[in-house]
Amino acid sequence: MKNLILIAAPGAGKGTLAKDLKEKYGYTHISTGDLLREAAAKGDELGNKIHETLTKGEFVSDDIVLAALKNRLMNDDCENGYILDGYPRTVKQAEMYDDIVKEINKDLGMVIVLDIDKELLIERITGRRLCRGCDAIYNIYNPELSPKDEHTCDKCGGELYQRSDDNLESLETRYNTYIEKTQPLIDYYNNKNCLYRVSSNEGSKVTLKRVIELLETQGDSVDKN
Repeated sequence: MKNLILIAAPGAGKGTLAKDLKEKYGYTHISTGDLLREAAAKGDELGNKIHETLTKGEFVSDDIVLAALKNRLMNDDCENGYILDGYPRTVKQAEMYDDIVKEINKDLGMVIVLDIDKELLIERITGRRLCRGCDAIYNIYNPELSPKDEHTCDKCGGELYQRSDDNLESLETRYNTYIEKTQPLIDYYNNKNCLYRVSSNEGSKVTLKRVIELLETQGDSVDKN
């Protein structure tokens, strides 16, 4: 199975897609935040350095993130394919990651960009609700994802809450930052002929179906950009 890098605006469904692909194919899902927290908990030299940086609220340097990622990719559970979620975010990081995959004899694989209309993003972000108990995700504006009770999880009965940054003002900032910072990265992978675009306008089930078709035909079923 090809390794994947997922690129998407906040609210486009990247996390849901990664979870669905993990369940279907057994991918290892690696997010930058989880990666750093796991590394910090190990207590080795690198972990202590990351822990100290996170505790101080300081920015974790590209070199440190890459060192933690390199260690993670050498674990046995990455042998059958992994999904990178939230990395790389810049062309510099992408170039550093290229060097690492060559060094540890991994395949770059495929870069999938999830495209979504901004109007849909607003609905998904402002309507999103999360469960404190089981991390289930709902959306009060989507009949397929709406909970029976706006404040209670259908699955475990836990409390549903809205993230503090799931509001229109925050979305505008995050979306504009995504467009500004991500386009050079998209261009970079486009030039390497490993970039594919998939629409996520029609919801998670349709998005998953399209990505499955893409993976199982190695890109022949969708247009490459």
